[in-house]
Amino acid sequence: MSVLPLVFTSGWASGINAYAVVLLLGIFGATGLTDEVPASLQRTDVLIVAAVLFLCEAVADKIPYVDSVWDTVHTVIRPVSGAVVGALLAGQSGSLSDIAAGAVGGSTALASHFVKAGTRMAINTSPEPFSNIVMSTAEDLGVGGIVTFAMFNPQAAAVICAVLLIIGLALLIYLWAKIRRFRRRRAQRREEKRLASEVARVAR
Repeated sequence: MSVLPLVFTSGWASGINAYAVVLLLGIFGATGLTDEVPASLQRTDVLIVAAVLFLCEAVADKIPYVDSVWDTVHTVIRPVSGAVVGALLAGQSGSLSDIAAGAVGGSTALASHFVKAGTRMAINTSPEPFSNIVMSTAEDLGVGGIVTFAMFNPQAAAVICAVLLIIGLALLIYLWAKIRRFRRRRAQRREEKRLASEVARVAR
């Protein structure tokens, strides 16, 4: 399938910001930049809804803990969006290739969503809000850049997304391992303080 690299890229990007993907693809199709985008994504009402939801996500995604709640809500929305966009990019005939494209888009979106959501939960353990803003802005720019690049070189864009997905999964495992160790040490220190206070109380 010649459209598979674009499906994979849009799936990865949908797992991070599904509304930005729909908005960008719709704009690229409506402006004639590409013929790969189906007419259903170029409709004015679809573009308006995608733009409004993108603005909502742009705000919610930069607020600590609100971003994690938003990610939880979108655990279903992002993979479904990735699957639908993938199937639409492949065609609308209901053939096996369309179903396969939907599966690729949905599964890729689910994987990148878990990376995004898990990384955000790890970042939220930091008391300052700036890391959320920096990460959210980087994600928005990354989605915009990779989807735009995919319009001109979908194969290279798909390779970049695959590498980013692997790096993201490795980073997520590393961060959560550190957080588990930190929480274990903190719980141990609290237990030691509790025991020390009890000993001191008994001694008195």
